[in-house]
Amino acid sequence: MTVIQMPEKGQVPEKKGNSRKEKMDASSGNASGNQRASEAQLRYLRLGLEQPGGKLPLFDRSGQEIKSATIRSCIEKGWAEPWFSNPVKPDWLVCKLTGKGRDVAENRLS
Repeated sequence: MTVIQMPEKGQVPEKKGNSRKEKMDASSGNASGNQRASEAQLRYLRLGLEQPGGKLPLFDRSGQEIKSATIRSCIEKGWAEPWFSNPVKPDWLVCKLTGKGRDVAENRLS
């Protein structure tokens, strides 16, 4: 007989095992650090190639705000780094390209 322990009221159960995303990352090589940039990440990084100092914009060419998830993932992968904090909008991430980010943007390398 298998016993399943239910979480108490208001408690969120802990995730265990391999999720679909973990399996996909492992099969695509992302688990080993051999990561490829997504289309959204590439669009964002390439915008910095045209700016002085590699400044990455907060908005795309259509005036739409760049998603913070895209910005944060580029920071986590070492492709972008925070440049300075914006006193007017402290939740905005003002970043610039790193050398690795420039390589990814120019050559679609990882």
